[in-house]
Amino acid sequence: MTKDVLIRELIVRLARLNASQTWHGDLNPAQVSALKYLSRANRFSRSPSHVAEYLGTTRGTMSQTLKALDRKGYLSENRSETDKRSISYDLTQEGTRAALHPAALDPMLSDLPEDEQKSLEQTLTNTLISLLTKNGGKAFGVCKTCRHHQQKQSMPYCNLLQLPLEPVEAEQICHEQEPA
Repeated sequence: MTKDVLIRELIVRLARLNASQTWHGDLNPAQVSALKYLSRANRFSRSPSHVAEYLGTTRGTMSQTLKALDRKGYLSENRSETDKRSISYDLTQEGTRAALHPAALDPMLSDLPEDEQKSLEQTLTNTLISLLTKNGGKAFGVCKTCRHHQQKQSMPYCNLLQLPLEPVEAEQICHEQEPA
């Protein structure tokens, strides 16, 4: 077995083991992943299509997942004032608590020495960006690392959308993010 195949198999196995241990109360692993994404996404990146793209699933599947989370009380649905077809989701208090529940891999990753954590993060980030670039996907980076992010009057501002941002949004994931 070549090194690249072995690495891929290790990544896949870790992901599957992590997912299999992610059942939390009445939440399945797909629902937990959606909650974790929504807890990190800014207000512009919480539509079913954004969640689906980030998690690599179909819009239909994600719509059903988000509707189930809404019925269970983990999310609240918001319809756009300007386009009633446009939906986004916010976490409820219960959804926020569930999103904070640690994943199975968290303790093992936390136990790695800091230099190994940084190296692993950089390697996986570079691999993800390469795969997304090859397949025409989006990176969904953190707002403050975007080329459109600015400071206006000591407040974060999105020059692409021409909108002021809340300070917390600068730390959140955005589907429009383009590396600076």
